Amino acid sequence: MESTENRGVLHKKAPFQLPNWGKMEHLKLSNRITAIPVVHGSGDFAVEVRRVMLNNSFDMLAIPLPECFRESVEAAISRLPELSVVYQREQKRSSAQRWHPDHWHPDQDDDDDDDSEEPLDLQASYVPIDPCQAVITAIRIAMQEHLPRVYIDPEVPCFEPLSTALPDPYAVKQLRCGQFAAGIIPLMPLTQTPQLRYRTEVMAAELKKIEQNYSSILFLCSFNEWLSIKQAYALNPGSQSDSLKEEPLGPDSPVETAGVDDDTYYFLTGELPYVTGRYEQARCELDDDENLSVDGIRLLLMAARERYRQELGKRARPVTPKLLSTYFRYVRNLALVERRLTPDLYMLVIAAQQIFGDRFAITLAEIAKEYPFPSPANRLKITMGIGQSRLPDGDIVTMKSRLPGHPATWRICSLKTKPPKIEQEKWLKNWNWFSHCSWPPEDDSIERFRTHVKDQALALLGNDLARTEKFSTSLKDGLDIRETLRNWHTGDLYVKEFPPVRGGLDCVIMLFDSPADPRDYSWRITWQAEHHDESTLAFFATPYTDEMVGPGIARARYGGALFLFPPRNVPDIWKDRRFDYVDTLEERLIVAGCSYSDETHIALLSEGPPGGAWKRLAKKYKKKLIHVPLNRFSQQTIENLRNFHVLGGQHVRSYAAHFIRKP
Repeated sequence: MESTENRGVLHKKAPFQLPNWGKMEHLKLSNRITAIPVVHGSGDFAVEVRRVMLNNSFDMLAIPLPECFRESVEAAISRLPELSVVYQREQKRSSAQRWHPDHWHPDQDDDDDDDSEEPLDLQASYVPIDPCQAVITAIRIAMQEHLPRVYIDPEVPCFEPLSTALPDPYAVKQLRCGQFAAGIIPLMPLTQTPQLRYRTEVMAAELKKIEQNYSSILFLCSFNEWLSIKQAYALNPGSQSDSLKEEPLGPDSPVETAGVDDDTYYFLTGELPYVTGRYEQARCELDDDENLSVDGIRLLLMAARERYRQELGKRARPVTPKLLSTYFRYVRNLALVERRLTPDLYMLVIAAQQIFGDRFAITLAEIAKEYPFPSPANRLKITMGIGQSRLPDGDIVTMKSRLPGHPATWRICSLKTKPPKIEQEKWLKNWNWFSHCSWPPEDDSIERFRTHVKDQALALLGNDLARTEKFSTSLKDGLDIRETLRNWHTGDLYVKEFPPVRGGLDCVIMLFDSPADPRDYSWRITWQAEHHDESTLAFFATPYTDEMVGPGIARARYGGALFLFPPRNVPDIWKDRRFDYVDTLEERLIVAGCSYSDETHIALLSEGPPGGAWKRLAKKYKKKLIHVPLNRFSQQTIENLRNFHVLGGQHVRSYAAHFIRKP
């Protein structure tokens, strides 16, 4: 008979608990071996590996590189922060392919030999000595801590790199390596190449040998190798014997070390060279580098802004905090569109081009590829590229990284670069000194701005003539709030009336830089109007010969200008002796405007109101200056208008748009 002792009692099930991935239990191959998969070329993973090594006690480091690379790699790491490449040729150029005078015979047909000889594809595998590589960081720490190291990757005749697009490694800061690896498992491909199967079985066998002598082993590998190594390690060693019997021989070429050309650091480092340099600077200065993968982008932008301002000076676009905030939001959105947490160089440059212009984007790209610790000048250097490199002896070889990161591809970004100095000198030498003109799009912009300044001056003139009276039957031109509040105790309302302005304005003077230094604005000229919609223009500006932007195209910067509209033929005011009694460039524009204007009032655009001396000059010609403050208009608009282009003849207008760009 069934017992009823526990009848009616509800047993609760234990709640389901996820495994604690943060403790890296699933990363252990055995009680003695911890295998951590890493994303090569990631500064975040390099910091994570450093944290794991310093927070745990290991007595052996297993490295996924062949033993033949040990001496060269560790010697190159000892020279960090200098970047270098440790490489090994996989196919040497045969002696029959090298020309020698003793090898030639008169009966030999050169054409037949050229047709029959097939080009040899030279290949090499290399290890990037990059401080943002997790494996390099681990070796560096092991060398400093005197931790034993073993290189367990077998040598193969022709190395086959495996590069897989993985989630952004920035997530490892919150997930740590255990949770990050657990989340990657469903995304990993299940197919294995024969070489990968051989390499992982050999490495698994080596790990079994090592664990007999060491109790705590740290092994680093890529995500492509991780699951294969776990599977090979779990198998019976006897089942691996068939593949290990036929052991391929490695290349007979020696392992060599070379520096990296300064202009090609970007193709070597996993992070941007500038950010990589920041990691090394933080290491030297004992600063925090936990978030440099993101903070380095901010520092990069600040450095680009500083150089941009130094190069362009007053012509530089304003890089305000508001624009920077917009820029970072734009970069974030570009990264999210491509399913990333951090941006790459292409996103940074595209966003800079859209918000700050081509010149700033070029400056940003140039600083991003700079590394503050260059190789010595007498060092043999490799010119790196995507998939190919030029070795110190001049051979162009297919380069395959043994620590491959994310797949790299070329992406197109159209930027108008600054012409080199030699081209500018060539264009200046061929300049047509007998004919020059303006660029019509800039003429239209400055004419629209002149009309706007004239309208502002007329509005200010009407304000000066306004009358205030007590409200009776009509509000006229609006309620006068000031006068109404002044008489609040009486309870009366006051309105204002603007009488029609008599006359008009045919002269506008713009003083962008006052007081102007004559040494800065040495080019002074008067331009006649080409058609009835243009003004007669007299101005002083920087010499256009100082900055050539294309063949027959130069750039200058206004210091001040005088506009007469409708246009009229006037002599060159800078050569007219009637105006020699004034001392400054601004006064010469004022007296010329007063002399040639047919109206009583003259609009004066300047930063500050005209002084007594300028008013007396206008009064001498029975004129009155109407001051329009410069701060009424956008600073960016003023800067864009001040920069203008000079063309060496009207025929240059047909192709000028290809060379002219805004800063």
